[in-house]
Amino acid sequence: MTAPTADRTTTVTLGVNRLLTAERHLIEGRRVGLLCNPASIDAAFRHSADLLFDDPGITLAAIFGPQHGFRADLQDNMIETPHGCDSRRKVPVFSLYSEVREPTPAMLNGLETLVIDIQDVGTRVYTFIYTMANCMRAAARHRIPVVVCDRPNPVNGVDVEGSRLDRAFTSFVGQYPIPMRHGMTVGELAMFFNETFAIGADLHVVAMDGWRREMFFDEASLPWVMPSPNIPTLDTAIVYPGAVLFEGTQLSEGRGTTRPFELIGAPWIDGERLADAMNGRGLPGVRFRPAFFEPTFQKHARQTCGGCQLHVTDRHTFRPLRTAVELIDELHHQEPSRFAWREPPYEYEHDKMPVDILYGSDRLRQAVANGTVDALMSSWARDEDQFRRQRESCLLY
Repeated sequence: MTAPTADRTTTVTLGVNRLLTAERHLIEGRRVGLLCNPASIDAAFRHSADLLFDDPGITLAAIFGPQHGFRADLQDNMIETPHGCDSRRKVPVFSLYSEVREPTPAMLNGLETLVIDIQDVGTRVYTFIYTMANCMRAAARHRIPVVVCDRPNPVNGVDVEGSRLDRAFTSFVGQYPIPMRHGMTVGELAMFFNETFAIGADLHVVAMDGWRREMFFDEASLPWVMPSPNIPTLDTAIVYPGAVLFEGTQLSEGRGTTRPFELIGAPWIDGERLADAMNGRGLPGVRFRPAFFEPTFQKHARQTCGGCQLHVTDRHTFRPLRTAVELIDELHHQEPSRFAWREPPYEYEHDKMPVDILYGSDRLRQAVANGTVDALMSSWARDEDQFRRQRESCLLY
């Protein structure tokens, strides 16, 4: 994978560090709730919960955890996290991936400010940004100010890819009509959600210093911590905006291996035939290598799967969504009788097809069935251009 040279690495000061210095008036003397998880650390590996807890001018009163939990100790997706208590900091830990996905009045009781410090991965299909939106919505109802500490978009803030979500396919993995790859930071998304979709929160975004839109995560002087258990590396995050679609199929997306979303396969696939066909499509910035793997859990667990591994050779030209759509199209073409879409339920949706809520409409499913995938991909350009214009007022960098 294309990597930065040492002299291109830039010092980036995160929003949480600026909150505790230049912007500390937003939380000084207040009882604060914090939405965070293990990736909520700064350049010195200090966790946001510790930064707030150890500050004598601030009272950390509650912790909120997104999907996979505050400690990200639940590996699988769609497994709810229980509420608890943090034994070190002696504060309640409320799960927002449980019987509730939005803070209740009881959870917010006594809080004077809600701080959000979550690492996004730059993709519409990521529940953390909707947990943020749900927190903003609940805080607005209870007149509690919200402070979002900005963090980098790990796959850069320039590239936009895909059509916007069709409102008829709204779900917890897609609340708002944005493209699959949105090219915004979590703070910019908070502003966009708040202004464009009228959440009405008293929102303050604490910007970063030093981050530039064209940067990938490894071009910032920041440590990588898995934002969720199946995004172990930046390599994973780069392919995820497309490979996440395989969650909507009966194919393994590599969960249960050490290369989730880079390995794609199933027991019935001829990996060499597949890789040859995909390399023959001439997709930019990627090569396909025949691969055989055995997932330890999830789809096809303990079965040998044939398939391929995606090797990104140029992350600047690579288009993850196009790559995944073409790979789905090829798999369907090779074995139409064996290729199958996943059936509901999926992420609290019991009627809509999982791939439809992942893609943001049923047009991908229709295009694969009708052989019109090229036309589908050509249709993205209009939405991409419109979204770039729509988001412009909320860009901070």
